[in-house]
Amino acid sequence: MKTYLSVILPSYNESKNIARGVLTEVYQFLLDYERSWELVLSDDGSSDDTPKKLQEFAKQDSRIKVILNPHRGKGPTVKAGMLKAEGSWRLFTDFDQSTPLREIRKLLKHTSSHEVIIGSREIVGAKREKEPFYRHLMGRGFNLVVQLLAVQGTQDTQCGFKLFSATASEKLFGNLHIYSGKSERQDAFTGAFDVELLYLAKKYHFSVKEVPILWKHFATDRVNPLRDSFLMFADILRIKLADLRGKYPKS
Repeated sequence: MKTYLSVILPSYNESKNIARGVLTEVYQFLLDYERSWELVLSDDGSSDDTPKKLQEFAKQDSRIKVILNPHRGKGPTVKAGMLKAEGSWRLFTDFDQSTPLREIRKLLKHTSSHEVIIGSREIVGAKREKEPFYRHLMGRGFNLVVQLLAVQGTQDTQCGFKLFSATASEKLFGNLHIYSGKSERQDAFTGAFDVELLYLAKKYHFSVKEVPILWKHFATDRVNPLRDSFLMFADILRIKLADLRGKYPKS
């Protein structure tokens, strides 16, 4: 039987989140879900015991798969999971579950008319909980740059809760250039791979739907506002330059 829904969870040194029951929460939702599913745990070369814990967790159900990747960043790690997945619809979501998996039902309502359906923290109906002011300000400033230079009309490109059809997954992730995963990293920088995905979605004429979701802030030491803003802005310029140089195949 064809798998209907694939859920991809990228991880990097997630022992604390595993200890607070994130995997159990995700798994319980899927056990109660009414259609066929698989859970793809794609690890980004974690240096703690995350890989071991993922493999132990996967033993309980054949529908749970683990991919162990070199440390190349979130984009290539999500890409590995999305291209390994077999579902007709494929969602990637943040490991900390800042957007609870149950919010996927809001996105699935639009599968009959769109192939790329993204969670948004910015449009009417969205809820943001416990977010520091500087994070919100940083996000709004970055999105303004994105709107001007890369992806017009999308209010929130960076929310880590995005659903793709199988066709869109293979086309978009298969053609990532800036985040193709060719070199290893030394840090946990996420980058603007979401922007490259949505830039390609526009380029290849996929219908994109933005849906309001619940998002909760979880404290992290991985975000450096000044450094990350500069690097992400540089990535947007790299995406535009790659397109001008013909790095993305024509539609």
